[in-house]
Amino acid sequence: MSKGKAIAFWIIFPILTIIFTGIIVFYFDLANGPLFLFILEMIAIGLFIIWRIILRNRRFLLRMIPTISVIIVTVIAVSLAKPTVERKSAAYYSNPVSTEVLTLKNGKVKGVYNEDKKVEIYAGVPYAQAPVGELRWKEPQPLKDWNGTLDCSYFAPRAMQKDQSPVISTLVDMYAEKSWHPDYNMHPLQEMSEDCLYLNIWRPSTINEPLPILVYIHGGSLTSGSSAYEDYNGEEMAKTGVIMITIAYRLGVFGYFAHESLANESPNGTTGNYGLLDQIQALKWINENASYFGGDANKITIAGESAGSSSISALCTSPLAKGLFTRAIGESSSLVVKLPPHTYRSKDTALKMGNDILKEFNCSSIEELRKVSADKLINTKYENSAMTLDGYALTKDPYQVYLDKENNEEVLLNGYNVLEADAFVIPTYLMSPTNKDNILERLKKSFGDEYGQKFYDLYKAKIEQDAFAAFNEIFSIYWFMYPHYSWMNMAYETGINVYSYQFTKENGFHGTYHSGEMIYAYGNVKKDTHSYRYNESDKELSTTMLTYWSNFAKYGSPNSSEVTQYWSSYDPTEQQIFELGSNVGLKKIPQLDLDAFALCDEYSEYLLSQKEGN
Repeated sequence: MSKGKAIAFWIIFPILTIIFTGIIVFYFDLANGPLFLFILEMIAIGLFIIWRIILRNRRFLLRMIPTISVIIVTVIAVSLAKPTVERKSAAYYSNPVSTEVLTLKNGKVKGVYNEDKKVEIYAGVPYAQAPVGELRWKEPQPLKDWNGTLDCSYFAPRAMQKDQSPVISTLVDMYAEKSWHPDYNMHPLQEMSEDCLYLNIWRPSTINEPLPILVYIHGGSLTSGSSAYEDYNGEEMAKTGVIMITIAYRLGVFGYFAHESLANESPNGTTGNYGLLDQIQALKWINENASYFGGDANKITIAGESAGSSSISALCTSPLAKGLFTRAIGESSSLVVKLPPHTYRSKDTALKMGNDILKEFNCSSIEELRKVSADKLINTKYENSAMTLDGYALTKDPYQVYLDKENNEEVLLNGYNVLEADAFVIPTYLMSPTNKDNILERLKKSFGDEYGQKFYDLYKAKIEQDAFAAFNEIFSIYWFMYPHYSWMNMAYETGINVYSYQFTKENGFHGTYHSGEMIYAYGNVKKDTHSYRYNESDKELSTTMLTYWSNFAKYGSPNSSEVTQYWSSYDPTEQQIFELGSNVGLKKIPQLDLDAFALCDEYSEYLLSQKEGN
């Protein structure tokens, strides 16, 4: 090797090797794959460096052997670098202690204690027959009795769903954190199955009288999610004297597919709301079994976030859910608005999508589609992410139910976060961020020329300061905050107490993004093991919010002698909302928000008039 080539080698080779190694290190962190693959890859890179240096003066073909070898190893390792699928234990410690046998209406179960033995956990308890085979796309069927004792020490599989790429998920977390915190621990995925109608119970290990029950419905756009997510683990709620239950339900094409043939074969003439009917069946099971597990069927609170909150607003307006609960908590989504921006559709729209799915799989009948495997069916290109006005589970638009004062809840707690839409809007424009030059065009694309201009004019001052943030704020208002504002006002008009909040606490993780409040409300901030995410102020707020949520389940009010800040019920003449953040207490709803709510209302009226005109 000539002197010039030698100099070039010792300059270029280290630079390219560092870049390649950096990319690989970064990717393996994003992929959440097994640690041994990362170690194998690092060994391969190390050997590559050694042999490439040793062979630097040899013939070209010999010099290429280490390069080709490390490329082959990298391709194999990268293809295998993905989370494993495992059963998920209900306990967060090794070798959990089993509970005594608990007898329920349909049979016996045995669960596990939490680590300090103050809470009993019964995970994966069935509440309906498995919706498989001929029961796919049928109303949930009542559970049959079983023999023996069910092992309820593990969570049941998640409902069928498309898993988001772990690379994308980690990138979203990095954006939220505004930093990179490498974590080469593998994060396994929970099992998945079409057989998914199970619930999880956390109850105090000592029960002297029937306790109030809080039933949590997970979010995920009605297409994803799990009842076993750590942020709403029920252990801390149970320690306050409230039995917490999380439920799974059918999702996506399995939960919200609609077709006229299915309506015809249903004794109730329904289709399109199987996931919602699952939730109602779970509530029936809970009412029937409450006395068996120490619960008070007269004090059932339903709660949910995102699509789970949309489901709560649907349950508050479904005639089938009347009498199955008394109180409701809705976090960051609502259908109680003149024209819901998501998670809701007409029957005609649902049936059209159903026919399109039938064609997609080259099926001429529902019988044929029922024979398509769940693994294939979940990959439909059509997103079944909305409940249907089917005439059975939902007989009126939710907004109309509140107008008619026929809603089911006796008291409501609801609210929203500051940056609700960021996690949805930012990925859409990841390669072309919104700025002053393109924001008007994008607003017009979303809201039409007239209302795009009106939103632009309303937010002009903010756009001048930060167009990127203003664009995201407009969608936070329209998709999440305005529907909740409508819900709180409509519920108030029915004569019930409404406790409304805005979550404003910044932290080192998801902060005030969509879903950021969950880990606080259910008391799980202190369980988080990442020191950069939450500090003592977050733990204090989590304790405060857990107390409010627990009080609401116990008394129908977030207030008690345990809280220092009194939470007044909502009064539209005051236009105040309860802030949950670094400051805790009532605050005025900003005038810009009120003006935006009014514009959203006007835009909804416009869209409705356009639909009626057609």
